[in-house]
Amino acid sequence: MGNCAACIRPETPKTKPQNKNKNKNKPTRHHHTRPNPYSDSPAPIRVLKDFVPSGHHRTRITDKYILGRELGRGEFGVTYLCTDRETREALACKSISKKKLRTAVDIEDVRREVQIMSCLPDHPNIVRLRATYEDNEAVHLVMELCEGGELFDRIVARGHYSERAAAGVARTVAEVVRMCHENGVMHRDLKPENFLFANKKENAPLKAIDFGLSVFFKPGERFSEIVGSPYYMAPEVLKRNYGPEVDIWSAGVVLYILLCGVPPFWAETEQGVALAILRGVIDFKREPWPQISDSAKNLVRQMLEPNPRKRLTAQQVLEHPWILNAKKASNVPLGDIVRTRLKQFSVMNRFKKKALRVIAEHLSVEEVEVIRDMFTLMDTDNDGKVTYEELRAGLRKVGSQLAEPEMKLLMDVADVDGNGVLDYGEFVAVTIHLQRMEDDAHFRRAFMYFDKDGSGYIELDELQEALADESGVTDADVVNEIMREVDADKDGQISYDEFVAMMKAGTDWRKASRQYSRERFKSLSLNLMKDGSLQLADGITGQTVVV
Repeated sequence: MGNCAACIRPETPKTKPQNKNKNKNKPTRHHHTRPNPYSDSPAPIRVLKDFVPSGHHRTRITDKYILGRELGRGEFGVTYLCTDRETREALACKSISKKKLRTAVDIEDVRREVQIMSCLPDHPNIVRLRATYEDNEAVHLVMELCEGGELFDRIVARGHYSERAAAGVARTVAEVVRMCHENGVMHRDLKPENFLFANKKENAPLKAIDFGLSVFFKPGERFSEIVGSPYYMAPEVLKRNYGPEVDIWSAGVVLYILLCGVPPFWAETEQGVALAILRGVIDFKREPWPQISDSAKNLVRQMLEPNPRKRLTAQQVLEHPWILNAKKASNVPLGDIVRTRLKQFSVMNRFKKKALRVIAEHLSVEEVEVIRDMFTLMDTDNDGKVTYEELRAGLRKVGSQLAEPEMKLLMDVADVDGNGVLDYGEFVAVTIHLQRMEDDAHFRRAFMYFDKDGSGYIELDELQEALADESGVTDADVVNEIMREVDADKDGQISYDEFVAMMKAGTDWRKASRQYSRERFKSLSLNLMKDGSLQLADGITGQTVVV
């Protein structure tokens, strides 16, 4: 794929790591109300100013590469197929829109991601950054192309999936962690969807692709910022005092999921997830654990060790007998239950997303009028736009119980064009979002959309139609599994109450975004009590639990 050092390092000289967390007593990244520097400024600030030598901006990405079809879309950027004009080599280009970089924190994240990817040595399991470009609209990161799909999708498609296959994946994840830690980098967001296969071949290498939350660290340095995805967070992250050992915990969570298809610490609410992580009780009783080797369970236990000082290092994981003897590990399939569970996660999301779209599209005239009145009430200066301050004051006025981080998050999510204010269309979307989880009429409408024959139940064939992908295909096993999960009274169909219960169930654990985790978990404050126990207070529900 060409020499990374030759391609990127002359363009991206290393600078001294700019670590925001040198002093753990300083507040970490609470500047959420800084304006977006790109919304009005005619001369955009350079995101990569610290890393790109002068004159580099004269080369535009389109001079060297042809940007093709969209490959994927994330919170900040879109990834495109990218072809080298000279060599015709196929690569990937992640274009990060400057409009989406709303705060100084976001800009710093992108800078650091480029810096970290530039200074990590070439490794077969880490995607290589080949070049960086910047123009007035976006920052472009040109990287190796990984066309083999996500880790879970490959497992599901493979059919035969065993302990031996899981051990191979676990070894790769541990290799990535060792490599990062040796180079003074803590990943902080290890999860299955951050690993892609390089190509469709059977023996394709698995590569880590996202370093957006990674930071440089020095030996003994402690961090306090809560980042990552809820299900993969180590207990010490929730306690806001952690180091690189958190990556081993996350890798342990990934291994647990690889072996049984569900996360070890699961609950319907974020508070519940946090409590489960802090309690640290690992379930080895459910299927297929009784059939899994003691050696595999031993490794999971040592990676999910609550005390970071006793937790294995990446090197120790690689030296564990189960990993060392991976070729001798059981090749007996772990059974369809694990594969079906993994596939179910993605399909279940499709069902929920579709239902929410139906709700948004079928608002009645009266509801729209109510929303318009609310918009007028909040838009105090009558300029046809609602600022964050107006939104906050308006929500307080109508008695909303939303906490500050939730409101900020709502604003961020709703402000589609990234100009820092909500127009009427954006406001309608945000209002539905606020109401739809309480309003039975909205659920009823979505339910009726799926219940095509009006029988009062969503039958198997109706569910199958609802879950069809873009090409109209559905996996019968997955549909049956979702029916089993949602159909609480086991009568072979989904009643209205069962549908509502599903819609109100916990957020999808695979797609928790970086912004979501950063904001939401800050409203779960954790205090160490005098007797050494932890008190967990949920800023939204007001509940307090002693752990």
